[in-house]
Amino acid sequence: MEVEQEGLVEHQPLEQDDLNFEKWKPKPKPKRTLHEKIDDLKTYLWNAETKEFMGRSGKSWSLILLFYAALYIFLAAMFAGCMCCLMWSISPYAPTYNDRVMPPGMTMFPHVDTAHGFDIAFNASDRSSWRRYAKTLEAHLKPYDDGLQGRRNIACKGNAYFMQEDLEESAERKACQFNRSSLGACSGLQDKDFGYSKGRPCILVKMNRILGYLPGQGTPVNVTCGLKKGSTEVLGEVKFFPNPNFDLRYYPYYGKLRHVNYSSPLVAVQFLNVQHDTPLHIQCKLNGKGIINDSPTDRFLGSVSFTLEVGA
Repeated sequence: MEVEQEGLVEHQPLEQDDLNFEKWKPKPKPKRTLHEKIDDLKTYLWNAETKEFMGRSGKSWSLILLFYAALYIFLAAMFAGCMCCLMWSISPYAPTYNDRVMPPGMTMFPHVDTAHGFDIAFNASDRSSWRRYAKTLEAHLKPYDDGLQGRRNIACKGNAYFMQEDLEESAERKACQFNRSSLGACSGLQDKDFGYSKGRPCILVKMNRILGYLPGQGTPVNVTCGLKKGSTEVLGEVKFFPNPNFDLRYYPYYGKLRHVNYSSPLVAVQFLNVQHDTPLHIQCKLNGKGIINDSPTDRFLGSVSFTLEVGA
Protein backbone atom coordinates (compact mmCIF):
# COMPACT_ATOMS: atom_id res chain seq x y z
CA MET A 1 0.00 0.00 0.00
CA GLU A 2 2.85 2.32 0.81
CA VAL A 3 4.52 1.45 -2.50
CA GLU A 4 1.41 2.37 -4.41
CA GLN A 5 1.19 5.68 -2.59
CA GLU A 6 4.81 6.46 -3.42
CA GLY A 7 4.06 5.85 -7.12
CA LEU A 8 1.27 8.35 -7.19
CA VAL A 9 2.11 11.80 -8.42
CA GLU A 10 0.90 14.47 -6.15
CA HIS A 11 -1.67 16.67 -7.88
CA GLN A 12 -0.35 20.16 -8.29
CA PRO A 13 -2.87 23.00 -8.29
CA LEU A 14 -2.95 25.20 -11.43
CA GLU A 15 -1.07 28.40 -11.22
CA GLN A 16 -2.91 31.62 -11.89
CA ASP A 17 -0.67 32.13 -14.89
CA ASP A 18 -1.85 28.85 -16.40
CA LEU A 19 -5.42 30.17 -16.55
CA ASN A 20 -4.38 33.03 -18.75
CA PHE A 21 -5.55 31.80 -22.16
CA GLU A 22 -4.10 34.75 -23.97
CA LYS A 23 -0.64 33.20 -23.70
CA TRP A 24 -1.84 30.15 -25.62
CA LYS A 25 -3.06 32.12 -28.64
CA PRO A 26 -0.72 31.99 -31.68
CA LYS A 27 1.45 35.01 -31.92
CA PRO A 28 0.78 37.18 -34.99
CA LYS A 29 3.28 36.89 -37.76
CA PRO A 30 5.39 39.92 -38.28
CA LYS A 31 4.22 42.04 -41.18
CA ARG A 32 6.35 41.83 -44.27
CA THR A 33 7.38 44.87 -46.16
CA LEU A 34 6.51 45.43 -49.80
CA HIS A 35 10.12 44.80 -50.73
CA GLU A 36 10.05 41.39 -49.00
CA LYS A 37 6.83 40.44 -50.80
CA ILE A 38 8.36 41.34 -54.16
CA ASP A 39 11.44 39.27 -53.34
CA ASP A 40 9.25 36.28 -52.43
CA LEU A 41 7.36 36.63 -55.70
CA LYS A 42 10.59 36.75 -57.67
CA THR A 43 11.82 33.65 -55.85
CA TYR A 44 8.54 31.87 -56.64
CA LEU A 45 8.76 32.74 -60.30
CA TRP A 46 12.38 31.71 -60.58
CA ASN A 47 14.41 30.09 -57.83
CA ALA A 48 18.07 30.36 -58.85
CA GLU A 49 19.20 27.94 -56.15
CA THR A 50 16.88 25.03 -57.06
CA LYS A 51 16.49 26.00 -60.74
CA GLU A 52 12.69 25.91 -60.40
CA PHE A 53 10.13 27.97 -62.26
CA MET A 54 6.91 28.61 -60.31
CA GLY A 55 7.78 25.85 -57.89
CA ARG A 56 8.47 23.19 -60.52
CA SER A 57 11.61 21.93 -62.16
CA GLY A 58 12.07 21.74 -65.91
CA LYS A 59 11.43 18.00 -65.91
CA SER A 60 8.18 18.45 -63.98
CA TRP A 61 6.96 21.12 -66.43
CA SER A 62 7.91 18.94 -69.40
CA LEU A 63 5.88 16.00 -68.08
CA ILE A 64 2.83 18.20 -67.42
CA LEU A 65 2.95 19.77 -70.89
CA LEU A 66 3.39 16.36 -72.50
CA PHE A 67 0.41 14.96 -70.60
CA TYR A 68 -1.96 17.80 -71.53
CA ALA A 69 -0.76 17.84 -75.14
CA ALA A 70 -1.52 14.13 -75.45
CA LEU A 71 -4.90 14.60 -73.72
CA TYR A 72 -6.10 17.42 -75.99
CA ILE A 73 -4.81 15.72 -79.14
CA PHE A 74 -6.83 12.66 -78.17
CA LEU A 75 -9.97 14.73 -77.49
CA ALA A 76 -9.60 16.62 -80.78
CA ALA A 77 -9.14 13.37 -82.70
CA MET A 78 -12.19 11.83 -81.02
CA PHE A 79 -14.31 14.90 -81.83
CA ALA A 80 -13.12 14.94 -85.45
CA GLY A 81 -13.90 11.23 -85.75
CA CYS A 82 -17.42 11.72 -84.40
CA MET A 83 -18.05 14.60 -86.81
CA CYS A 84 -16.77 12.54 -89.75
CA CYS A 85 -19.09 9.67 -88.83
CA LEU A 86 -22.01 12.09 -88.48
CA MET A 87 -21.37 13.83 -91.82
CA TRP A 88 -20.91 10.48 -93.54
CA SER A 89 -24.25 9.21 -92.23
CA ILE A 90 -26.40 12.19 -93.29
CA SER A 91 -27.26 13.59 -96.68
CA PRO A 92 -26.83 17.30 -97.49
CA TYR A 93 -29.83 17.10 -99.82
CA ALA A 94 -32.56 15.52 -97.71
CA PRO A 95 -33.13 14.57 -94.05
CA THR A 96 -31.99 11.03 -93.22
CA TYR A 97 -35.00 10.50 -90.96
CA ASN A 98 -38.25 12.25 -91.77
CA ASP A 99 -41.08 10.37 -90.11
CA ARG A 100 -43.54 13.25 -90.02
CA VAL A 101 -44.07 16.23 -92.32
CA MET A 102 -46.10 19.06 -90.88
CA PRO A 103 -48.76 20.72 -93.04
CA PRO A 104 -47.47 23.95 -94.57
CA GLY A 105 -47.61 27.33 -92.96
CA MET A 106 -48.68 30.44 -94.80
CA THR A 107 -47.27 33.93 -95.08
CA MET A 108 -48.17 37.15 -96.84
CA PHE A 109 -46.64 40.28 -98.31
CA PRO A 110 -46.34 43.16 -97.72
CA HIS A 111 -45.39 43.19 -94.06
CA VAL A 112 -43.15 46.12 -93.36
CA ASP A 113 -43.53 46.53 -89.60
CA THR A 114 -42.98 43.25 -87.79
CA ALA A 115 -43.49 44.92 -84.41
CA HIS A 116 -47.16 45.49 -85.23
CA GLY A 117 -47.70 42.25 -87.13
CA PHE A 118 -49.46 42.11 -90.46
CA ASP A 119 -51.28 45.42 -90.34
CA ILE A 120 -52.00 47.40 -93.50
CA ALA A 121 -53.37 50.89 -93.00
CA PHE A 122 -53.20 53.75 -95.50
CA ASN A 123 -55.06 56.58 -97.20
CA ALA A 124 -55.44 56.22 -100.95
CA SER A 125 -54.92 59.94 -101.48
CA ASP A 126 -51.74 60.05 -99.35
CA ARG A 127 -48.87 58.51 -101.31
CA SER A 128 -46.52 58.50 -98.34
CA SER A 129 -48.91 56.25 -96.38
CA TRP A 130 -48.85 53.38 -98.90
CA ARG A 131 -45.58 53.85 -100.77
CA ARG A 132 -43.71 51.41 -98.47
CA TYR A 133 -46.24 48.68 -99.21
CA ALA A 134 -45.79 49.10 -102.96
CA LYS A 135 -41.99 49.08 -102.61
CA THR A 136 -42.10 45.87 -100.57
CA LEU A 137 -44.25 44.13 -103.18
CA GLU A 138 -42.02 45.34 -106.00
CA ALA A 139 -38.90 44.01 -104.26
CA HIS A 140 -40.54 40.64 -103.60
CA LEU A 141 -41.67 40.26 -107.20
CA LYS A 142 -38.30 41.10 -108.80
CA PRO A 143 -37.17 37.43 -109.01
CA TYR A 144 -40.47 36.64 -110.77
CA ASP A 145 -39.82 38.91 -113.77
CA ASP A 146 -40.78 37.09 -116.96
CA GLY A 147 -37.38 37.50 -118.58
CA LEU A 148 -35.52 36.19 -115.54
CA GLN A 149 -37.89 33.25 -115.16
CA GLY A 150 -37.49 32.43 -118.86
CA ARG A 151 -33.69 32.22 -118.51
CA ARG A 152 -33.65 30.21 -115.30
CA ASN A 153 -36.65 27.90 -115.41
CA ILE A 154 -38.69 25.89 -117.88
CA ALA A 155 -42.25 26.44 -119.07
CA CYS A 156 -44.46 23.72 -117.59
CA LYS A 157 -47.92 22.70 -118.67
CA GLY A 158 -50.57 20.62 -117.02
CA ASN A 159 -51.44 20.38 -113.35
CA ALA A 160 -49.61 17.33 -112.04
CA TYR A 161 -46.72 16.95 -109.62
CA PHE A 162 -43.35 17.54 -111.28
CA MET A 163 -41.59 14.42 -109.98
CA GLN A 164 -37.83 14.13 -110.61
CA GLU A 165 -36.98 11.16 -108.40
CA ASP A 166 -35.25 9.26 -111.22
CA LEU A 167 -32.28 11.64 -111.17
CA GLU A 168 -29.19 11.17 -109.05
CA GLU A 169 -29.46 12.55 -105.54
CA SER A 170 -26.98 15.34 -106.20
CA ALA A 171 -28.34 16.26 -109.65
CA GLU A 172 -29.87 19.71 -110.04
CA ARG A 173 -33.65 19.68 -110.44
CA LYS A 174 -35.53 21.78 -112.95
CA ALA A 175 -38.11 24.29 -111.78
CA CYS A 176 -41.26 25.53 -113.46
CA GLN A 177 -41.61 29.17 -114.39
CA PHE A 178 -43.87 31.37 -112.32
CA ASN A 179 -44.17 34.56 -114.32
CA ARG A 180 -44.94 37.84 -112.69
CA SER A 181 -47.26 38.83 -115.52
CA SER A 182 -49.68 36.06 -114.50
CA LEU A 183 -50.62 38.12 -111.42
CA GLY A 184 -52.56 40.58 -113.59
CA ALA A 185 -53.58 43.75 -111.81
CA CYS A 186 -51.38 42.79 -108.83
CA SER A 187 -48.23 42.19 -110.88
CA GLY A 188 -47.03 45.78 -110.65
CA LEU A 189 -46.66 45.85 -114.44
CA GLN A 190 -50.04 47.33 -115.27
CA ASP A 191 -50.28 49.38 -112.08
CA LYS A 192 -47.00 50.34 -110.41
CA ASP A 193 -48.91 51.20 -107.23
CA PHE A 194 -50.46 47.72 -106.86
CA GLY A 195 -53.91 49.30 -106.48
CA TYR A 196 -53.07 51.26 -103.33
CA SER A 197 -53.49 54.65 -104.99
CA LYS A 198 -57.04 53.66 -105.95
CA GLY A 199 -58.01 52.13 -102.61
CA ARG A 200 -57.85 48.63 -104.12
CA PRO A 201 -54.85 47.09 -102.35
CA CYS A 202 -53.14 43.88 -103.40
CA ILE A 203 -51.42 41.36 -101.17
CA LEU A 204 -49.42 38.22 -101.98
CA VAL A 205 -49.82 34.92 -100.14
CA LYS A 206 -47.76 31.78 -100.43
CA MET A 207 -47.20 28.43 -98.75
CA ASN A 208 -44.00 27.84 -96.84
CA ARG A 209 -41.55 25.46 -98.48
CA ILE A 210 -41.38 21.90 -97.14
CA LEU A 211 -38.84 19.50 -98.59
CA GLY A 212 -40.54 16.73 -100.57
CA TYR A 213 -44.05 17.78 -99.55
CA LEU A 214 -46.92 17.02 -101.96
CA PRO A 215 -49.77 19.38 -101.03
CA GLY A 216 -53.38 18.44 -101.55
CA GLN A 217 -52.74 14.71 -102.07
CA GLY A 218 -53.24 15.08 -105.81
CA THR A 219 -55.76 17.93 -105.68
CA PRO A 220 -54.68 21.60 -105.89
CA VAL A 221 -54.76 23.55 -102.65
CA ASN A 222 -56.76 26.76 -102.90
CA VAL A 223 -56.91 30.05 -101.00
CA THR A 224 -59.94 31.77 -99.53
CA CYS A 225 -60.04 35.14 -97.75
CA GLY A 226 -62.77 36.52 -95.54
CA LEU A 227 -63.55 38.45 -92.40
CA LYS A 228 -62.89 36.73 -89.11
CA LYS A 229 -65.93 38.47 -87.64
CA GLY A 230 -68.65 40.70 -89.00
CA SER A 231 -70.62 41.11 -92.19
CA THR A 232 -68.95 40.18 -95.48
CA GLU A 233 -70.51 43.25 -97.14
CA VAL A 234 -67.90 45.59 -95.65
CA LEU A 235 -65.15 43.50 -97.25
CA GLY A 236 -66.58 43.80 -100.73
CA GLU A 237 -65.38 41.86 -103.75
CA VAL A 238 -62.15 39.85 -103.52
CA LYS A 239 -60.26 38.83 -106.65
CA PHE A 240 -57.45 36.25 -106.99
CA PHE A 241 -54.62 36.18 -109.53
CA PRO A 242 -53.86 34.11 -111.52
CA ASN A 243 -56.44 31.96 -109.67
CA PRO A 244 -57.04 30.85 -106.08
CA ASN A 245 -55.09 27.60 -106.58
CA PHE A 246 -51.48 26.57 -105.97
CA ASP A 247 -50.87 24.42 -109.04
CA LEU A 248 -49.35 20.99 -108.44
CA ARG A 249 -46.62 21.42 -111.07
CA TYR A 250 -44.58 23.50 -108.63
CA TYR A 251 -44.25 20.56 -106.23
CA PRO A 252 -42.41 18.79 -104.72
CA TYR A 253 -39.63 21.08 -103.57
CA TYR A 254 -36.20 19.39 -103.54
CA GLY A 255 -34.25 21.81 -101.38
CA LYS A 256 -32.04 24.80 -102.14
CA LEU A 257 -28.99 22.67 -103.10
CA ARG A 258 -30.85 20.82 -105.86
CA HIS A 259 -33.71 23.22 -106.66
CA VAL A 260 -31.39 26.17 -107.18
CA ASN A 261 -33.75 28.35 -109.23
CA TYR A 262 -36.99 27.28 -107.58
CA SER A 263 -39.62 30.02 -107.30
CA SER A 264 -42.45 29.51 -104.84
CA PRO A 265 -45.84 29.94 -106.49
CA LEU A 266 -47.87 32.94 -105.39
CA VAL A 267 -51.51 33.88 -105.20
CA ALA A 268 -52.29 37.59 -105.40
CA VAL A 269 -55.38 38.83 -103.60
CA GLN A 270 -56.97 42.17 -104.47
CA PHE A 271 -59.68 43.83 -102.38
CA LEU A 272 -61.71 45.85 -104.86
CA ASN A 273 -64.18 47.84 -102.77
CA VAL A 274 -63.65 47.59 -99.05
CA GLN A 275 -65.53 49.89 -96.72
CA HIS A 276 -63.38 52.92 -96.00
CA ASP A 277 -62.14 54.01 -92.58
CA THR A 278 -63.06 50.67 -91.03
CA PRO A 279 -60.47 48.26 -89.56
CA LEU A 280 -61.15 44.88 -91.13
CA HIS A 281 -59.78 41.72 -89.51
CA ILE A 282 -59.16 39.42 -92.46
CA GLN A 283 -58.02 35.82 -92.54
CA CYS A 284 -56.76 33.98 -95.63
CA LYS A 285 -56.76 30.19 -95.44
CA LEU A 286 -55.36 27.24 -97.34
CA ASN A 287 -57.96 24.63 -98.19
CA GLY A 288 -57.23 21.11 -99.37
CA LYS A 289 -56.62 17.52 -98.35
CA GLY A 290 -54.21 17.19 -95.47
CA ILE A 291 -54.26 20.94 -94.78
CA ILE A 292 -54.73 22.25 -91.23
CA ASN A 293 -55.95 25.86 -91.05
CA ASP A 294 -57.59 26.09 -87.63
CA SER A 295 -54.74 25.37 -85.23
CA PRO A 296 -55.32 27.04 -81.83
CA THR A 297 -51.56 27.16 -81.10
CA ASP A 298 -50.00 28.17 -84.44
CA ARG A 299 -51.73 31.08 -86.17
CA PHE A 300 -49.57 30.69 -89.31
CA LEU A 301 -50.33 27.00 -89.83
CA GLY A 302 -52.43 26.94 -92.99
CA SER A 303 -53.65 30.50 -92.54
CA VAL A 304 -52.57 34.09 -92.06
CA SER A 305 -54.47 36.94 -90.39
CA PHE A 306 -54.04 40.66 -90.81
CA THR A 307 -55.81 43.97 -90.35
CA LEU A 308 -56.71 46.12 -93.35
CA GLU A 309 -57.86 49.73 -93.06
CA VAL A 310 -58.30 51.87 -96.16
CA GLY A 311 -58.85 55.59 -95.88
CA ALA A 312 -60.34 57.77 -98.60
